[in-house]
Amino acid sequence: MVLFTILIVDDEDEFRDMTIKRLNKRGLQCEGAGNGEQALEMIRTGDFDVVLLDVRMPGLDGVEVLREIKRMKPLIEVVMLTGHASVESGIDGMKLGAFDYLMKPIELDPLLEKLKGAYEKKRAQQEKIEMAQIRRDMVRPS
Repeated sequence: MVLFTILIVDDEDEFRDMTIKRLNKRGLQCEGAGNGEQALEMIRTGDFDVVLLDVRMPGLDGVEVLREIKRMKPLIEVVMLTGHASVESGIDGMKLGAFDYLMKPIELDPLLEKLKGAYEKKRAQQEKIEMAQIRRDMVRPS
């Protein structure tokens, strides 16, 4: 399994802690945040590849947090998660650049597949940027 770092943002402590525990057992590096403000501070100071982000939270909701993540660190991929069916928030999230939108409860294997897909997309984007930089450096006169 490819190792990558995940920030799980959910105001439901039990769900967040259990998800972190289950993903850590699978060899992934996970941390948790209980609200949007805490998540944004962790993203400012940390190095995460993927964020699993609850849509409905007190304070900043998931869509607002997603908007700020994409402004601060656009390469981080975000998988939106909700226990409340809301087509509008799903559409808003996808328009803002969310990788995908999932409904709670979710089984571990489908969740893992989405997180891996989000990480692969981030990695491909990073490689594309690096290759473009190499090409620019090659054509610059010395």
